Amino acid sequence: MPVNYQVCDDWPPSTFLSRLRRETRDELLRQGVEKTYLPHQPLLQQGDSSRHVLLLTSGVVKVAATSESGEDVLLAIRIAGDLVGEMAAFEELPRSGTVLACGDVTARIIQLYALEDFLTRHPEAMKAVLRMLSARLRWANRRRIDYRAYDAVTRFARVLAELGQTYGRPARPGDRTRCVLSVTLSQKELASLAGLALPTAERSLATLTGLGLVQRSYRKITICDVPKLLEFAKLAGEIPYS
Repeated sequence: MPVNYQVCDDWPPSTFLSRLRRETRDELLRQGVEKTYLPHQPLLQQGDSSRHVLLLTSGVVKVAATSESGEDVLLAIRIAGDLVGEMAAFEELPRSGTVLACGDVTARIIQLYALEDFLTRHPEAMKAVLRMLSARLRWANRRRIDYRAYDAVTRFARVLAELGQTYGRPARPGDRTRCVLSVTLSQKELASLAGLALPTAERSLATLTGLGLVQRSYRKITICDVPKLLEFAKLAGEIPYS
């Protein structure tokens, strides 16, 4: 059957699908079967031993893990065009986290053998997988460096700036200065991403708000001045997740 995704040529630039040529992308979008997930429904479960991957075709998901002490930690956010579940599939190990739908989500369920066959036939796609994995490792390394190199407010600002670069949408058409995060995150989740205790994250957010860099209204965060936030976060000139 023909692929009929309306956003086929407009996948966000940080995603796996954006790195593929149209012909390769269309063939991948025919792999596996499509499934729709409701808000808060798990797509993958921590500890599960399944061996398939998910190619997100619409919506936003959160990747979280529960520690041995019972604490829930937000690890990452993934959007339409991203591949999820590949680490456990390739390593043949249990899932290291749970993937939850933030809203209505659709995904292609692709078995590992089918993905491996596809990657063998398309070196371009294999290269895109390697770039994707490298970008995710770089993001994790950056968080470890931030922990040693910057104070809490700067670390929090760096996470917000990177989220804005990847998941922000202009507050007004054509406005590159002010953007709104397109994914809803609680302060606890933001604290997890920044590696901060919740009270510290709350104080950091208050500081950035007082400086006029961000604005928050019931789980929605607006970056009021993108260039100034990037400068404050010492990220000016960098393009996260590239």
